[in-house]
Amino acid sequence: MRSFPVLIFTLFIHCCLKAQTYSEWIEFSFQYLNENRLDSAEIALKNALKTDPANALNPFLFNNLGTIQRRQGKASEALESYTLALKRYPKNTTFLSARASLFSEIGSFNNALIDYSILLDEDPNNEEALYQRGLLYTNLKEFDSAKKDFNQILELNPLSFFARIGLASLLKIEGNWSEAEKIYNYLEEQKPELPDIYAGRAELFLLMEKGGKALADINKAIRLSGEQTNNPYLYIIRSKAKILLYEKQSAIDDIHKALSLGYDKTAAENLLELIK
Repeated sequence: MRSFPVLIFTLFIHCCLKAQTYSEWIEFSFQYLNENRLDSAEIALKNALKTDPANALNPFLFNNLGTIQRRQGKASEALESYTLALKRYPKNTTFLSARASLFSEIGSFNNALIDYSILLDEDPNNEEALYQRGLLYTNLKEFDSAKKDFNQILELNPLSFFARIGLASLLKIEGNWSEAEKIYNYLEEQKPELPDIYAGRAELFLLMEKGGKALADINKAIRLSGEQTNNPYLYIIRSKAKILLYEKQSAIDDIHKALSLGYDKTAAENLLELIK
């Protein structure tokens, strides 16, 4: 006998949902975002897209949807949403930046490099994109290209902290660890709230096999990142610090955490092999 009122209630909710307009669903998504209800904001945007699949604003909704999914750790879904946004506007710099940074986070460096290069073709003086591409070139050991990007930032903005972080990364990879540490220490004094400084210095301490200092820095980077702590690469750095400190199980847990956030499976498996 109880099923009848439940059925009526379900139909009522269904009808209410169907009655919402495209604009109303978008308004709901902003409301849910303000309340930090990311799952509800995601549903609202998906309903807006279903309500009017041909709306010209949909690429921007897909970009917003991707960012919401990314904040929830849904990397593969976020990539799909960003790609759908770019399908309509393949040279939109905002969309390219969002997808490129996510590619970087999950260890897909070559794809990130492609997106940042397209973005810089459209906006050659974009400091953030130059910085990120410079870091990618550094990781790929294309040092001349990296130096070119970082020096271009300094030409645009001689006081740029990001250019100095980039140059510190270069010194780090080239083996000039003492000079790299000096730059990181200086940047920490100037911008103690910037998580990139601590993440970069943690990588330096890993190269120097100073596991305790690396762990302290990466933990600080994660704390300062706030809602961006769903960046899987930060957990990969922390796992490497824990490996140095023989905290094997905790290191494995961090690698699995990175995997759950979309980190490259092959790279993660290679790291797990080091622990065995």
